[in-house]
Amino acid sequence: MAPKNADSAWSPLRQPVFRALWLAQFASNIGSWMQTVGAQWLLVAHGAALLSFVQVAAGLPVLVLALPAGVLADLVDRRRLLLAVQGGMAAVAVVLAVLAFAGGLGPWTLLGLTLLLGCGTALNGPAWQALQPTLVPREQLRPASALGAVNQNVARAIGPALGGLLVAAAGVGWTFALNAVSFAGILVVLARWRPAETAPRSEQEREQALAALRAGTRYVRHSPRVRRILLRSALFVPGAAALWALIPLTAHQTLGMGSAGYGVLLGAVGIGAIAGAWVLPKTAALIGNDRTLALAGAMFAAALLAVDYVAVAAVAFAALLVAGIAWIWALSTLNAALQLGLPAWVRARAVAFYLLVFQGGMAVGAFVWGVIAQWAGLSTALAAAAALLVVGVAVSRWLPLRDRQVDPTPSDTWPEPRLVMEPAPQDGPVMVVVEYLVLEPNVDAFVKAMARVESSRRRTGATSWGLYRDAARSDRFLETFTVRSWAEHLAQHHERYTGIDRELLAEAKALTEREPVATHAFMQRS
Repeated sequence: MAPKNADSAWSPLRQPVFRALWLAQFASNIGSWMQTVGAQWLLVAHGAALLSFVQVAAGLPVLVLALPAGVLADLVDRRRLLLAVQGGMAAVAVVLAVLAFAGGLGPWTLLGLTLLLGCGTALNGPAWQALQPTLVPREQLRPASALGAVNQNVARAIGPALGGLLVAAAGVGWTFALNAVSFAGILVVLARWRPAETAPRSEQEREQALAALRAGTRYVRHSPRVRRILLRSALFVPGAAALWALIPLTAHQTLGMGSAGYGVLLGAVGIGAIAGAWVLPKTAALIGNDRTLALAGAMFAAALLAVDYVAVAAVAFAALLVAGIAWIWALSTLNAALQLGLPAWVRARAVAFYLLVFQGGMAVGAFVWGVIAQWAGLSTALAAAAALLVVGVAVSRWLPLRDRQVDPTPSDTWPEPRLVMEPAPQDGPVMVVVEYLVLEPNVDAFVKAMARVESSRRRTGATSWGLYRDAARSDRFLETFTVRSWAEHLAQHHERYTGIDRELLAEAKALTEREPVATHAFMQRS
C-alpha cells in the first residue's frame, strides 16, 4: 500500500533537490513568460502571421534537435548537460536585452534570437524531464509531473502580468533583461547539487550515438503504450496551440485591451492551472486518466469557442480559467503516463519523442492558426482549433491510455548466456534461438503470448524476430531473433530487460512444459 498522501498534490516538494530545482525553474519560467510578452507585443503591430512566428521560433527547433538531445541526455551526465545549455540560454537572453536597450532589435533579429533560445529549450527538455524520476519516489511521479505543469502555468499567471506592466512602465528591454537574470537560480542549484554516483557502464554496454538513436527509435516503435500516448498528445496539442498563438490578437483586436490587459488574460490561464492541479488527483481517481484527458480536450474546445464568440472581457477571463484547468489536466496526465512506464536506459530518448510531438505540435499549430487568422479571420482560426480538439475527444475511446501498473525497473532474471568463446563487444550480428515445448491445448494461447514477447525483444534491441513450429515435432517451437552486436545483446540482458519484459515472457513460459533453452550464434564471416 502506498504511503498516506504519497500522491497528494504537493508531496514531491518535500524532496529537497526537487524543491530547489522547482523553485529555480519557477523563477526562470517567470522570466521566460515576461520575455514572451515583450516579444509578442513588439510584433503585434506586424500582423497575425508574424506574431505567430514567436511561438514557431520557440518550438520549431524541437523538430530538428529533440531526438539528438534525447540521445545526448541518455549518454552523458545530465547535470553537466543542463548546466551548459542553461548557461548558453542565459547568454542569448543577455544579447536580447542589450540589443533592445540599444534600439537595434528588429523583428527578424528578435525572431532569430528567439530561435536560438528555442534550440536551448530543445536541448534542455529531454535531460530535464528524464532527471525528474530520479528526484522523487515512484509513487510521487504523477504529482511531480503535475507540479511541473503547475510551475509553468503559475509562472504564466505571474510572468505575463508582470511583463505587461513592465512593458507599459519601463519598456520591452527590461523583460529581456530580467529573463537573463532568471537563469541564475537554476545554474546555482545545478552547480551545487551532487547526485548519487551511478555505476559506470562497461565498455561492452556503452552505446554509440547512432546506435543509441536507433535503439531509442526502435523502443518507441515497438512500445504500444508510448505510441498511444504520442497519438493522444498529437490530438490535443495542435488545437490547444491556438490559444497561445492568438490570445495577444484576441486581447488587442477583439477585446481592445493593452499590454496589461493581455497579461491579465494570460494570468487567468495560470490561475486555472493552480485550481486544476489542486483537484487533479481526486479527479483522476474518480473518473480515471482516460476520461480526465477527454474532459480536458472538451473543456479546452469550449473555452476557445467562448473566447471566439463572446467578445466580453469577463467571459474571456472565465473561459481562460477553464482553459488553464484543462491544460494542466492534459499535460499532467500525458506526462505522468509516459514517465511511469519508461525504463531508465531509454527515458530521455522516449521523452524526446514526446517533446517532438508536443513542441512540434505547438509550433506547427501556431503557424497554421496564425496563417488562417491572417487570411480567414481570427474567429475562423479559433473555431477550427476547437473542432480539432473535439475530434481528439471523439476518437479517445479507441486510444485508451490503459492505466494498468507496469514495472519499468531493470530485472536480472534473464539467465546469462553460456558460451565457450569470448566475443568482442562489436562482434555480430548475434542470432538467439530459444526452444519451447508446448502441448497442443496451449498452442493458441502461447502464440498470442509470444506476439507480446516479440514487442519486448524488438524494443530492447532485436532487429528481426520469428516464431517457428517444428514440422517433425508439433510441440516444439523455436523463437529466433537477431541483435546487431554482442554489446547490444548484453544490454538486453542487463539494463534493458525490465519487469515489464519479465512479465510478458513469464506469461509465455507458463504455457510451456519445461524451462526454455537458449543458444547464441554469431554470423560466420569469410
